[in-house]
Amino acid sequence: MAKPQDKNVLGTALQVCSLDPLTGFTRTGCCETGIDDSGSHTVCAQMTDEFLAYSISQGNDLSTPRPEYGFEGLKAGDRWCVCAARWLEASEAGFAPPVILEACHARCLEIVSLADLKYHELR
Repeated sequence: MAKPQDKNVLGTALQVCSLDPLTGFTRTGCCETGIDDSGSHTVCAQMTDEFLAYSISQGNDLSTPRPEYGFEGLKAGDRWCVCAARWLEASEAGFAPPVILEACHARCLEIVSLADLKYHELR
């Protein structure tokens, strides 16, 4: 779980993104980050078919199961902590998946604007 000091983009306590599938760089269910997370997996997004296809086209296949890593593959509707830069890239290309603001780590604001996140907020 997120540490008490971890804040979301709204300035409140970071909430769980997903426990099924278990997400997060550290596989706690939260989009927390640390010095080993070079991709800044800080945006909690709900997968869409369009984003998953876009991600594959950019060389990051999130759909195919990889049992050797304990990864079952994602499908539309799953929530996942994605790299902030990848989310921004997808947004600029028109394929941004919706986000859960309460579960997006505040560190993603170093890469993505709060206005962009709010525009794509899951409602």
